[in-house]
Amino acid sequence: MNATGKYLHSERAMADLSAINDRFIENFVHNDVAGHDRLLHPRFLAIDPDGGRTGRAAYLKRWATGFDPEVIVYWDVRDELITLIGNTALVRATNKQVVRRDGRDVASMSTYTDTYIYEDGRWWCIQAHITKVAPAREPGDETIKTVYIKGVKQPRSTGSG
Repeated sequence: MNATGKYLHSERAMADLSAINDRFIENFVHNDVAGHDRLLHPRFLAIDPDGGRTGRAAYLKRWATGFDPEVIVYWDVRDELITLIGNTALVRATNKQVVRRDGRDVASMSTYTDTYIYEDGRWWCIQAHITKVAPAREPGDETIKTVYIKGVKQPRSTGSG
C-alpha cells in the first residue's frame, strides 16, 4: 500500500474529515463564500431538501446570505458519522436550528451527507445532500458536537452535568 493508501485508511484521515466538516459549518455560519469555494470540487452538486439540484455557482451565491444570526438564533451540529471507502468519504451529521420569525422561535432538524473524494492530495466535497428530519428520528442532545448561538460558537462544556 502506498503512502496515499495508508493515509486513506488512517485515523488521521478521519480527523481531517471531521475538521473539514467543522470548517464547512463555520463557512456557513459566517457566510464565507471564498472559504467554502476552496472545499468544493469543480463538479460539485447540491441536492436540496425538496429534491432539487443546485450547481456549484448557484450554491455559492446562496451561501453568501444563507445564515442570518438574527433569524437562525440557534444552530448545532450533532450525530457526526464519517465513513471512508477507498478514496471516497461520506460525512454525515444532523443540525438543529431554531429560526426566529415574527417573534416566534421554531425548532427543526435537518441531516446531511457530504460526499468527499480524495484527489490531488486533498479532500474535495463533490456533493452535499440535505434532508429534513422527522421529530421521531431526531438524534439526542448527547450527540451534540458544536453549538452556535446567534452565529457565535459556544465553548465546549467539560462538566458532567
